[in-house]
Amino acid sequence: MADYLRWGVLGASNFALKEMCPAIHLAAKGRIAAIASRSPEKAAPLTAMVPGLKIHDSYDALLADPEIDAVYIPLPNHLHVEWSEKALLAGKHVLCEKPIALKAKEIDRLIALREKTGKLCAEGFMVVHHPQWQTVKSLLSEGRIGRLRHIEGRFSFYNDDKGNIRNRADAGGGASYDIGVYPTVTSRFVMGAEPEVMAARFDWESGIDTALFADLLYPNDVTMHFYCSMRMAPSQSMLFHADKGWIRLAAPFNANRYRETLIEIGYPGGREEVIRFPGAQQYVLQVEAFNEAALNGTSYPCPLEFSAGNQVVIDALHDAAKRG
Repeated sequence: MADYLRWGVLGASNFALKEMCPAIHLAAKGRIAAIASRSPEKAAPLTAMVPGLKIHDSYDALLADPEIDAVYIPLPNHLHVEWSEKALLAGKHVLCEKPIALKAKEIDRLIALREKTGKLCAEGFMVVHHPQWQTVKSLLSEGRIGRLRHIEGRFSFYNDDKGNIRNRADAGGGASYDIGVYPTVTSRFVMGAEPEVMAARFDWESGIDTALFADLLYPNDVTMHFYCSMRMAPSQSMLFHADKGWIRLAAPFNANRYRETLIEIGYPGGREEVIRFPGAQQYVLQVEAFNEAALNGTSYPCPLEFSAGNQVVIDALHDAAKRG
């Protein structure tokens, strides 16, 4: 059995080149072996980091390469299912950017194909690999702040560039698919439960949702309100409020990019505790977990079944908004 994965990347997006390719390069038990781009010159900067890198001129050519074990897919949202399926059928492990699908039923197809091919297929939710979220999960489960009553979340940035794929309806754009998935996936991760959608309101512009305002209900009467927007100043936070304290994450999603990654824990009487995570690199941790699972069959923290549950919530939010 090989002791590392040889990775290929489908497309030379800015995010792939700036975040995921360096993460794959740094992660244990894996290395970048090839990239496919219809504009090979866009991939040229990567060759400085990876001498001898293969540059394929088509996605199909990369999938046909017998020296590639796994592929990372950073393509526009509407192409994720198609190329995940093609990669699995080509015998490759697949790590696909979120959202891996635009409807939950599409993920069911990927689960079936994963089982048929025996290859690992997963969605790129890097947050569940970060120790800050694993710590919050532990703190809540041990009752550190008592009985949880309410969760609040926000995630926003400003982008009104009509040419950007986030603002294109034909590419599966929209705030809910791009960033609304994060408050839901992280709350589901730490709660270990599925929420009921109580209410949802969207702001729409040129066929895409630019903002989402949502109310959820978790078991044991834990309420949640969150909003996300692509037309508001950058901001992100998650707060878990209980009867004996609260937990707040300062950079819940873009760890060490938005601001310093830390957890604040507040107790009655004004006492506070701070836990910092200065060295954790969530994209590297994600790739390392994937490499271990693909090579050695270890449990992957974010299986497709978990992703499908998240997409069920996003689907339900859209349905609730349509019902009014």
